[in-house]
Amino acid sequence: MYFSVRNLKKSFHKNKLVLKNLSFSMNKGEILSFVGESGSGKSTFLNCISGLENIDSGTIILNEKILNGKGKTVRAQDRRIGHVFQDNPLFPHLTLIKNILFNLKKIDKKNFDEVITVSGLKNLLTRFPHELSGGEKQRACIARAILREPDLLLLDEPFSNLDKHIKKDIVEYVEIVLQKKKITTILVTHDIKNILNISDKILIFKEGVLQQYDSPEKMYCNPSNCYCGKLLGDLNELFINNKKFFIRPEHIKIVDKSNFSIIVEKSIYQGKDFKIKANHQNHEFYFYSTVNYKSSEKLYFKFDNSDLIYFDKDCENYFT
Repeated sequence: MYFSVRNLKKSFHKNKLVLKNLSFSMNKGEILSFVGESGSGKSTFLNCISGLENIDSGTIILNEKILNGKGKTVRAQDRRIGHVFQDNPLFPHLTLIKNILFNLKKIDKKNFDEVITVSGLKNLLTRFPHELSGGEKQRACIARAILREPDLLLLDEPFSNLDKHIKKDIVEYVEIVLQKKKITTILVTHDIKNILNISDKILIFKEGVLQQYDSPEKMYCNPSNCYCGKLLGDLNELFINNKKFFIRPEHIKIVDKSNFSIIVEKSIYQGKDFKIKANHQNHEFYFYSTVNYKSSEKLYFKFDNSDLIYFDKDCENYFT
């Protein structure tokens, strides 16, 4: 494997592990989204990988080079890892091109032109940071990291401070440039909506423990537990023969008559269709429709049994 983490442990206080035996691996050029709620240790994980934080124990190997392990620790500046922070600053007194090339000893003009063109920064190079939008600044920070040709690129919440329109453009940009340059990347985020399309793999994290590591499709359709399932999107509860199942909203089909009914509470227009919030057996229930149903309207629905998701009965108490 190109990048490998084995039994990584990190604590800040005695007997309080932030990372508990974290293990996974990546192929070269893959994009991994590292997902977890705020305070779950996502940024700490990146700092351990980049060498900004010491680890308690474990092994980190990148491009056949041991960064941590076997009594060895490589300094952060020698790891060939690019690290783009949430609020990565630009020097206010330097133009964009000088910010991007700052402290870069060797410049490959062909590579520079390619990265700048793909980044959409070609006509902005002479501007100062105060003349740039939030999205342009973020693209510049990512381009600056890519030009250093890192063996691994770490992106720490790169979309969190951007408005919805800019965020969509940045996500598309990141996907294009990383795939074009074949840069192995770990993206840390709590924003689920922007990761399903961009990621080759998703790693879900909770209380310092890896919960699931899989492709976006398998993660969404076959979550390993209820936490992973609910983190990636809405889950509707269904009781069938006194057994609890779950089903995604997109698998609900409205019909004229069935054994399953719901009462509409709210219809939310989303551009091409409606997201309908309803009530089923005193639980919130969602589905999508091209029809704008009215509040209090009673509807019947069906589904395919193959779309049902089942979790162990103790799943919902797993983290309490």
